[in-house]
Amino acid sequence: MPEAKPIAADTVIFPRWILPVSDGDPILENHALAMSNGLISAILPAEQARSIVTNETIELPQQILMPGLINAHGHAAMSLLRGMADDHPLHVWLNDHIWPAEGKWVNEEFVNDGAALAMAEMLKTGTTCFSDMYFFPSVAAELAHRIGMRAQFAFPIFDFPSAWGSGPDEYFRKGLALRDKFKQSDLIQIAFGPHAPYTVGDEALSRVAMLSHETQSNVQIHLHETQQEVDDAVAATGKRPIERLAELGLLGPRTQCVHLTAINDDDIALLALYGCHAVHCPESNLKLASGFSPVEKMRKAGINVALGSDGAASNNDLDLFGEMRTAAMLAKAVAGDATALPDIAALRMATIDGAKALGIDHLVGSLEIGKHADMISVDLSDLAQQPLYSPVSQLVYSNISHQVRHSWIKGQRMLDNGALTQLDSQELVKKAEYWRQRISGA
Repeated sequence: MPEAKPIAADTVIFPRWILPVSDGDPILENHALAMSNGLISAILPAEQARSIVTNETIELPQQILMPGLINAHGHAAMSLLRGMADDHPLHVWLNDHIWPAEGKWVNEEFVNDGAALAMAEMLKTGTTCFSDMYFFPSVAAELAHRIGMRAQFAFPIFDFPSAWGSGPDEYFRKGLALRDKFKQSDLIQIAFGPHAPYTVGDEALSRVAMLSHETQSNVQIHLHETQQEVDDAVAATGKRPIERLAELGLLGPRTQCVHLTAINDDDIALLALYGCHAVHCPESNLKLASGFSPVEKMRKAGINVALGSDGAASNNDLDLFGEMRTAAMLAKAVAGDATALPDIAALRMATIDGAKALGIDHLVGSLEIGKHADMISVDLSDLAQQPLYSPVSQLVYSNISHQVRHSWIKGQRMLDNGALTQLDSQELVKKAEYWRQRISGA
């Protein structure tokens, strides 16, 4: 009988725990994970893994290995506007502060520097994949591609001119060209990003619906973000925004609906009927007093709910662990039920459910053999995590993002014991200060 060949791998990682976020949500203790050519090749008991022939062995005592977090909605370059216009309601914040600043300052340099700052912050706090909707998406996409970060870029579409283009025709032309450029990439995907029902007319929205179907591309849109948005739409058209989108053919399993604070049972039924995804941004909604998204109602209706940070200008951080904690606690208050959105459900929102929303759950979102090795390790030895009855509870309910130690995207090390490997933190701080001085006139 021929002798069994030894298992070979590029890297074998030995954490204290592995949280696969797969069906049943088991926590594996004293197991190891092997990866080869950027893919997860084995998950097995640590004792057996010691026999694997490997180029690299990584010991992570008292650390948990888990899928990288997926930030399903944000505006990365807006990190350069962090704290610039706090404590205003949404429409004042946008119309009187953010949009004028963007009109004056946003260009390719701004987007490159702001996106780099955002990617660095996300990597240091556990995010390995993000969705971005902002001007000059080609600049941010090139940066993500260069450093090896996974992302969806929803190119913005408005009915009016912006720093990025003269109107819908130019937005579509540039966005489709960007899609063609990255259509073979397994890290970068391009989506349609009609800003909101109140900034995009029927003609452009119908075109998005048609092109999304033809190209099998995702659509991300701000929807029912405030009660005023809904009231204004009903007064003007007699229809709620979500009804209008349904009539225009824009709702479907590739549609990512962001915010959804002002929704009723009929709206939830429509989302469920069309298989849309919800993207919940609890901290931004709270800060702008936009309302409370009924997350538990949507989950019970079978709607997939992902988690987003929104931009740092309305948050003011991109810490998805913090977002997870806020989401879990807010859901309980909104539902009036302490059992609503339990810890593992909140964690799934930030991992596998985010992957489902972006249509990449066959690649990432859980640690399973054959999937891309997009992972993070979190140190659970800190006194704030003691005593440790439940690792998942500590990941969701304690202040944990500063304990992220390592991250990998498709097997490439992006964070090494807390230090970025692809971006220069000190240089990013200098550039952020440069932009602060320019924007504030200091």
